[in-house]
Amino acid sequence: QVQLVESGGGLVQAGGSLRLSCVVTGRTFSRYALGWFRQAPGKEREFVAAISWTGGSEYYGGSLKDRFTISRDTAKNTVYLQMNSLKPEDTAVYYCAADLQLGTHNYQYWGQGTQVTVSS
Repeated sequence: QVQLVESGGGLVQAGGSLRLSCVVTGRTFSRYALGWFRQAPGKEREFVAAISWTGGSEYYGGSLKDRFTISRDTAKNTVYLQMNSLKPEDTAVYYCAADLQLGTHNYQYWGQGTQVTVSS
């Protein structure tokens, strides 16, 4: 079993930055690919970013790579999402996920989510 706990969400003005963290416990952290997803009210869940268990491969959804950066610290069992130049449309609940396969969907383990609200 794998547990994921997100933190770092909050209220920020447009143009600001936030760094989300996700601590992973349970089975061997280093063997799992980790991803970030988000879901805005009334919308489907959206892929944000993912990183391989080695950290050597990264995927980003749409044009988010211009503003978002995913990273992982194996020593701390933590994955991060640095979000810069935030826009009101980035407002959503952000979820961390883990799976043995790196991809943009079908992750096996999920956190509870952290709310990000960007004011205009």
